[in-house]
Amino acid sequence: MEQNALGRKVFLLYPHSVIHEEMLDVLIMSGFETYTLRDHKRAGKLLEKFSGSIMFINIDDGMPENEWETYIRNLQENPKTQDSKLGILSYNQDKALMEKYLMKLSVPCGYIQLKLGIQQSTKIILNALEANEAKGRRKYIRAFCEDDPNAAMNYKSGEGLFQGKILDISSVGIAARIADFPEMPPNSVLRGVQLKLRGSLVMLNAVLMGKRRDDKDVYILLFDFSKTDQNSKIIIHRYIKQCLQKYIDQLKV
Repeated sequence: MEQNALGRKVFLLYPHSVIHEEMLDVLIMSGFETYTLRDHKRAGKLLEKFSGSIMFINIDDGMPENEWETYIRNLQENPKTQDSKLGILSYNQDKALMEKYLMKLSVPCGYIQLKLGIQQSTKIILNALEANEAKGRRKYIRAFCEDDPNAAMNYKSGEGLFQGKILDISSVGIAARIADFPEMPPNSVLRGVQLKLRGSLVMLNAVLMGKRRDDKDVYILLFDFSKTDQNSKIIIHRYIKQCLQKYIDQLKV
């Protein structure tokens, strides 16, 4: 039940540069909680910590292919990681190799041939994530950024300039602590809200949904993208990606 509600974490182990730069953006923007890893030993520990996660492994890097086979078998046989969903990424088109992983090792997320091109490969991965219910019942990724001093917002109205600290952010809105914010009814439209996300600025309109029950200085704002350019959406998603990656990189396992 909990897994269905929260979705699955998605790890890309030793991703090729083109995946790291392009595919990751698409996966994040599609609502999948995706991280990159560069250490297969640490990856195994993360799979133990996050039960039922999905991991796509680039078998062209990190270890010789025969060692990858042993590594994957160990993950499948370890009681702490055997419920993980694994997939293969490779430029190798050898049919015997593909058959080994698909038929012999039965990796549930498939063998993605990267020579098909980045768009086709991304589509295959998206289909695999959908098939394995990677989102669960969660519609959006939420990244926590309370400890990031470079995540802030401000809003100027006739009553003055109001500055806030962004506590968390998703593709649809933010929670921000704003001191002395004027009383407004729910669904009020705030025009010209500026987000400061690690040096990048985004200007957009937002709808005030209300306050958090446990903290009356924390306000929930939903983004109004009707008059916002695509680049602003990309900036928000890339900031979410940075927050997620920072979280996983700093996690002690």
